[in-house]
Amino acid sequence: MCGLFGWVTPEALNENQSRQSIDACFKVMHGRGPDDKGLLIHSRARGWSTVDNLKGADTVLGHLRLSILDLSPRGHQPMSSADGRYRIVYNGEVYNFKELKVELELEGHVFKSDTDTEVVLKALTHWGLSALTRFVGMFAIVLHDDLEKKVYLIRDFFGIKPLFYVKNESGMFGFASELPAIINLPEVKKKVNPQRLYDYLLFGDYDSSSETMIEGVKHVLPGHYMVIDSITANIIEETRYWKPELGVIEQLSFTDSAEKLRTQFLNSVRLHLRSDVSLGVTLSGGIDSSSITAAVRHLEPDFNLKTFTYVASGDATNEEVWANSVIKDTGAKSYKASINADEMVSDLDNLIKLQGEPFGGTSIYAQYRVSKLIKEAGVTVTLDGQGGDELLAGYCGFPGERLKSLLVQGKVLQAWSFFNATSKWPDRNKMMVFKRLVSALTPKQLYPLFWSIGQGSRMPNWLSSEWFEGQGIKFDVPMPEDIYTGSRYVHRALANQLTQKGLPALLRHGDRNSMHFSVESRVPFLTKDMAEFVLNIPEEYLIADDGTTKAVFKEAMRGIVPHQILDRKDKVGFESPEREWLQQLSPWVEETLAEASDIPVFNQEKLRQTWDEIKLGKKEFNWQVWRWLNFIRWVKLFEIEFS
Repeated sequence: MCGLFGWVTPEALNENQSRQSIDACFKVMHGRGPDDKGLLIHSRARGWSTVDNLKGADTVLGHLRLSILDLSPRGHQPMSSADGRYRIVYNGEVYNFKELKVELELEGHVFKSDTDTEVVLKALTHWGLSALTRFVGMFAIVLHDDLEKKVYLIRDFFGIKPLFYVKNESGMFGFASELPAIINLPEVKKKVNPQRLYDYLLFGDYDSSSETMIEGVKHVLPGHYMVIDSITANIIEETRYWKPELGVIEQLSFTDSAEKLRTQFLNSVRLHLRSDVSLGVTLSGGIDSSSITAAVRHLEPDFNLKTFTYVASGDATNEEVWANSVIKDTGAKSYKASINADEMVSDLDNLIKLQGEPFGGTSIYAQYRVSKLIKEAGVTVTLDGQGGDELLAGYCGFPGERLKSLLVQGKVLQAWSFFNATSKWPDRNKMMVFKRLVSALTPKQLYPLFWSIGQGSRMPNWLSSEWFEGQGIKFDVPMPEDIYTGSRYVHRALANQLTQKGLPALLRHGDRNSMHFSVESRVPFLTKDMAEFVLNIPEEYLIADDGTTKAVFKEAMRGIVPHQILDRKDKVGFESPEREWLQQLSPWVEETLAEASDIPVFNQEKLRQTWDEIKLGKKEFNWQVWRWLNFIRWVKLFEIEFS
């Protein structure tokens, strides 16, 4: 796991400015790679050099290494091909590198290291970009081709590993693993993106497109690659090489589907255990993290299993009793983090700086503290249950989409039966399920209208309508593009959520929190093969007729995961008591709101008035409060510009 950065430019940049940018990138991303750093510089006059000479430089490749596989210097990056044609900087893990290495050796390739980096480089040079679909893992890759004068930017199937880019006014094309690094590249402006700001403040929408909160800074989308002309620094091509496909429904029984999923999942966990450093599991007490923990013990009976859990002391969302059940069953050594509101405030600025952009809620702080705990325990790699809900129809089971599928297919009686059954679960009721159905049935064109009726104005009085109208933004509810057709609405919702809206934000939080503490977080649920299988089994295997979510996966885990975990009917994850915290922190909230006096996007008077009404119980609590606070601190910390 690592960090990368660099740029290509048609004309050499100012040497001093380039030096400052390189130093800043190494500094702000130190957590991503504390074990080693490397730099390659190219000029048309001198060619490639490791000598720190930026005179006439047109290309820079920088890398920071967190050593996970083959801890020797042989894993140093940037890495060059044997013939000198290609150079790579790479962040991630390709877990099936051993199997790919055997294939490549049979083709005549000779290896000098036991790193997956060398395997990735040789795979790309041997098979070309078709090698990508052979990879099992998470990756962000920058590959420089000297012969074709091209630079390839590649991101994994689900966007687990980040890869940002920017094209500045001087023509430079820059890239980096984190936004705090990329805004330190030469001549990159820190002007707010008005549209993404509006989407975030009002709807809590972020990380759902290529756009970031900084104007001009974007990220390579999941399952995409880009091709850059290394001479002109222009974008030549942007291609989606993979997306979850909704093909022909697998003709397997429920039992056979569960058995196949069990095999796939255990194989995934087995691959994700490959490491030359210490490894643990983050455990919330839910089905996903519990399944990973139990699978590790099942596969490796003698493994020194360590689990890391957030405990919400004194709160209804406390999951400790469930986590303890798994800990006892697996014999794991348990580490637990407990936090309070004052600690959150104390760490907030650091949390915002490492995240790089505003984020949605305080539960991210719980994850931050678990990552800190992992570091303190001397563990470098963790397995995490992220992605299980998005892959297997977790949360409350996508009842609206399931009902819509049944109704469109003419199964009215089955739809009515499902409606009554799913409404009886603790996290659902008939009104909630009905609202979800209405939402699912509402045409995309009418959704903004329905949102306005239910939520209020699309320009609340605490926003400056004058400022936003002057930016020419769209005052619409942000909706992801539905790239799928057909009557399988649960599958469609899951496929969109995996790569467009929902999961990308969660993966961002996890990557920045873990890497800040030099911890590699792995997500065994997110493999191409499992996604392609799960999205092509009958929807009732995912959401049973009685409302059971993740039905086929629960069946797959029988005999491995404690039955009380599989049969529980509630799950909240790493949640923090945000509403209560903000009430406790009222003086800090008011102090932070006062800092918004010079931020033109707000109506300061109405902002404070709205908070007072919420504090006094005159107005219902709204998650927008957190977004105000988060955004204000982000603006101050990063010195964001508005014009």
